[in-house]
Amino acid sequence: MKLTFLGTGSAFAMKNFQTNMLIEFDDGYKLLIDAGGDIRFSLAEQGLGYMDINGVYVSHLHADHIGGMEWLAFTTYFDPRYQGRPDLFISEFLVDDLWTRSLSGGLASLQGKRNTIDRFFNVHPVEKNGVFAIDHPTNSPEFQLVQTVHFVNGYTFELSFGLLFEAGDEVVFITTDTQFAPNQIKDFYNKATVIYHDVECSPFRSGVHSHFDELVGLEETTKNKIWLTHYQDVVVDDWEEWEAKAKAAGFRGFIPKGHVVEF
Repeated sequence: MKLTFLGTGSAFAMKNFQTNMLIEFDDGYKLLIDAGGDIRFSLAEQGLGYMDINGVYVSHLHADHIGGMEWLAFTTYFDPRYQGRPDLFISEFLVDDLWTRSLSGGLASLQGKRNTIDRFFNVHPVEKNGVFAIDHPTNSPEFQLVQTVHFVNGYTFELSFGLLFEAGDEVVFITTDTQFAPNQIKDFYNKATVIYHDVECSPFRSGVHSHFDELVGLEETTKNKIWLTHYQDVVVDDWEEWEAKAKAAGFRGFIPKGHVVEF
């Protein structure tokens, strides 16, 4: 099982693509972890394209995580070489909004047809506190969805759904996007042996991601598990300085674009 960081940048990064990942299973099944607007370019840099993608997991509905979904839907639909439809794994709370608020504008109509999301994807809604596995001849782990608070919309919590799963000897926690909320997700920090954590490094804090200066205050045992991702171009511009700063603070470091982890 292999995890490739197709990109490691923030939503508006220009130098290292948006933070989307690819999991490749031992039998060749390839699962995207989010598909932002940069996805066709970040895949191409790895020598891949839509024909190589078997499924996608969507964590939440921001464009740096779903902006490439229309591209994936149309290319796989119209290319007769692509057999079937890509799998779509997503929290049951997000399915309707993904279609009605995001994808239907471009995908709802074809010549002579009115569509639903099921025309383009094999949708696998994941229930609250649920898990999913790849229904394929592979030793797929169970992927546990972990609710994190991305931002507060009036009096409503807008969630992103991270992933917790076992891979080889590791227990992996991918936060996707989360505010700094160590008390709420402490149990998942503790369960994990390696954490891929979104981080904001800009002096202008958005409040919707964990900032580097906040994460520095975590317990040393937690920081020692953390690789940092979803960062701004300022990190790329001064890579050695930020790497040294991260390691001095107790983190494992920043994940570079294209980094591959084999479990």
